[in-house]
Amino acid sequence: MYRRSIVSKVTQKKPLSKLSPLRAKSSPTTENTNEQTAKFEQFSSAQKAYLDRVVRVDQAGELGADYIYRGQIYVLSHKHPHLRPILDHMWKQEVHHRSTFNNLQLKHRTRPSLITPLWKLGATAMGVVPAMLSPEAAMACTEAVETVIGNHYNEQLRCLANQFNMEKTDGTKDEPEEIKKLTDTIKEFRDQELEHLDTAIKNDSHMAVPYKLLTEGIKSICKVAIWTAERV
Repeated sequence: MYRRSIVSKVTQKKPLSKLSPLRAKSSPTTENTNEQTAKFEQFSSAQKAYLDRVVRVDQAGELGADYIYRGQIYVLSHKHPHLRPILDHMWKQEVHHRSTFNNLQLKHRTRPSLITPLWKLGATAMGVVPAMLSPEAAMACTEAVETVIGNHYNEQLRCLANQFNMEKTDGTKDEPEEIKKLTDTIKEFRDQELEHLDTAIKNDSHMAVPYKLLTEGIKSICKVAIWTAERV
C-alpha cells in the first residue's frame, strides 16, 4: 500500500562493432568521428547547482540513516536479539549508500553539509530514543524516515528526467552518461529504502504508542533536515 504510492521504473543498452585492422590503421573510423562531433552541451549553472544539492543532501541523508540504525542496534540487539539480523541487514545497506555518496561527493567536488556533526547527533538520538520506548516505536521511526526518503528520491528522479534531457551537437537529445548513472543509483537506493519501509510495517510499526504522534513528528523533522542539508 505504501510502496505503490512511492515507486517508478527504468532501462538502457549499448551495441558493439568490429572494424578491419586495415581500416583502423589507415584513417579514423566514422564511429570515432561521430563521437567527437556529437558531444553534449555543457551543464548550465542551474543544472550544476542542482547536482551539487542532490549529492550534498543525499550524502547527509544516508549518513543520518547510518547513525539511526546504529542507535537502534545499540539499544535493541541485547533485549530483542531476534531483531539484530533485520537491523544489521538494513544498516549494511545504509553504509553502502553513504559510501557511494561519499565517493560522488569527492568526484564532483561537492562540499558537505556544514552542519554534518549535527546530523550525526540528531540521527543517533532518532535511533536511540524510539528504540528505548519499544521495538515497535523503533520500527515506527524507520517507517516514517523511509517514507520521507522514498518520496524525496522520487522527486529527484522526476527532476533529473525532466531537466537533463540535453541537446547534443548533432541535434539529437539524450541524458549524459553521468546523469544516467546517478539516476540508476538513486533508483536502486530508493527501492532498498522502500524494502526497509516494508520491513518496519511487517515488524509491527503500527503497534507503536503513540503511533501517529511519533511518525508525524519524525516525518516533519526529516523534511526540515532535507531542506536544510540541501542549502547549508
